[in-house]
Amino acid sequence: MARGKTLEQWLAEYSQSHRHPVNRAIHTACVPAILFSIVAFSWSFHLAGVRVAYLLIMLVAPFYVWLGLKATGIMAVQFLVCVLILSVWPRELPLAGTSIGIFVLAWIGQFIGHAIEGRRPKFFQDLTFLLIGPLWVVLKSH
Repeated sequence: MARGKTLEQWLAEYSQSHRHPVNRAIHTACVPAILFSIVAFSWSFHLAGVRVAYLLIMLVAPFYVWLGLKATGIMAVQFLVCVLILSVWPRELPLAGTSIGIFVLAWIGQFIGHAIEGRRPKFFQDLTFLLIGPLWVVLKSH
């Protein structure tokens, strides 16, 4: 268990602020876009010869491992998809600028969704919910 909660407890609490169907739909599109944009932005940078994207993935991996095999598998697939997209990213398309644009637009979408919902995003309560969003999209958003 991560921070004393099970995966189901985290998802149930996250769902409390994501009940409106429009907000759910927005999150289904925007959460993966935000995840991709963060991995993409960090892809271009290296620290001690290692892509910062890989370091970030390794930094958050223990949280998902603590949540269990289901969470670990889901996030491994999501990170793998990001890496596969980035491995074929066209050189003509500026990665840093594109990822910043995706990040900003997706967050605007998220806040529009929460305005429609009439509830604050859960990460204002606990930043850990930023790590729960990608799991929620797969397991609860439909």
